[in-house]
Amino acid sequence: MRAGQRVFVSLIISAVACGGLLAQLIDRTKEVEPIDRVVRDLSLEKRADIYMARKMYREAGETYRDALSSDPNSVRLINKLGISYHQLMLLGNARKEYERAWKLDNNYSQAMNNLGTVYHAQGRYRKAIRSYKRALQSSPYSASIYSNLGTSYFSRNKFKDATKSYRKALELDPNVFETSGNVGTLLQERSVAQRGKYYYFMAKAYAGVGMHERAILYIRKAMEEGFGNIRKVASDDAFLAMHEVPAFQQVVFPISVALVQESTSAR
Repeated sequence: MRAGQRVFVSLIISAVACGGLLAQLIDRTKEVEPIDRVVRDLSLEKRADIYMARKMYREAGETYRDALSSDPNSVRLINKLGISYHQLMLLGNARKEYERAWKLDNNYSQAMNNLGTVYHAQGRYRKAIRSYKRALQSSPYSASIYSNLGTSYFSRNKFKDATKSYRKALELDPNVFETSGNVGTLLQERSVAQRGKYYYFMAKAYAGVGMHERAILYIRKAMEEGFGNIRKVASDDAFLAMHEVPAFQQVVFPISVALVQESTSAR
C-alpha cells in the first residue's frame, strides 16, 4: 500500500472512531435529558422531590444530602432524607434522620409520625403507638396520624381502639384511606397481616361515620380476603343502621334477598 493510501485509510479509521465516540456521547445525553430538562433550573430540594415522585429514591437521598450541606438544620430536609432511606428499606438510617429532625424541633409532628412508621415496620407496635400519640400532641387534627395509630392498635389486636382511631381519622378527612402518593413529609402506614379482619374493622369505621357505600365496599373486600363470618357482620351493632340498605342486604343477607325476589317473580 502506498504512503498516500495509508494516510487516507488512517484518516478514515480515525473519523469512524471519533464518530462512534460522538454517538455514544449523544446517546448518553439522551438517557438523562428528560430529568435534566425538568430539574436543571430548580432548587436541590425540588429536584429531590421530583426524584421521589419518580421513585428514584437513591438519587433523591443524594440530592437531599446535597441540599443539607447549605442548610444543615432544616428539619424538613432531614425528614425528607429519612423518607428516602425509608423507601429504600434502610430503616435504621431513616430512624436516625427522623430522630435528628425531632431533636431539632419537637413540634415537627411529621418526623415523630414517620418514626412511628419505622417502629411499625419493625413490629414494635407499642413504640409506634407512643410515637403517634406524641405526634398528635403537636398535630391533633391530623387524619393520617390517627389512621396510623389505628393500624398499630389493630396489629396489637386492640380492635376497639383501632376502630375508634379510624373513625376519628375519617371524621377529620373522609378520604384519608383513599389517597396515596410518593411525595410529601408524612408517611401513612397500611401494612397489616390479617387483611380480611382489617377490612372488616375499616368497614365498621366507615359505617360509624355514615359512609355506607364505602362500608359496603370494605365488607366486600373483607370477604374477598377470607373474612367468612358474615353472621358477625349481620349482628354487629355498627351496621344496624344499614340493614335497610339494599346493597348491604345483597352482601350480608343474599339468601333472604333471593327468596324475596323469587316470591315476587312468582306472583
